[in-house]
Amino acid sequence: MERTAVNPVTWSVELGFNQGELVSGHTRTLYCSGQTAMSSDGKPQHEGDMAAQLALSVTNLEAVLAEADMSLANLVRLNVYTTDVDLLFQHYGVLAGRLGAARVAPSTTMLGVARLAIPGQLVELEGTAVA
Repeated sequence: MERTAVNPVTWSVELGFNQGELVSGHTRTLYCSGQTAMSSDGKPQHEGDMAAQLALSVTNLEAVLAEADMSLANLVRLNVYTTDVDLLFQHYGVLAGRLGAARVAPSTTMLGVARLAIPGQLVELEGTAVA
């Protein structure tokens, strides 16, 4: 797989994401459902703790990727849904650090929403990966 960053402007690179990613030579695409801070038995975790919820959401996203023999390095698109954008920005380093460690800057959209499907959840990560 070959990835080419598409950035007609550069401000997004400083924030850790590309405006677009051109992907060629891949043979598999994985569309990941939104991942939240849920335990492996489906119980919400870390109520009211954005940093802990964000960390577990990334871990759960990595688990889906791993099941398809992929990793965060394969992520080309990331949608971030949150019930509190300002609070998420205070803890965004949790996500940015994990993406940076994987040496990936997927095209990203962040959306503030009134609520998520599971009460008490503050953040949900939805991704697309290619290999």
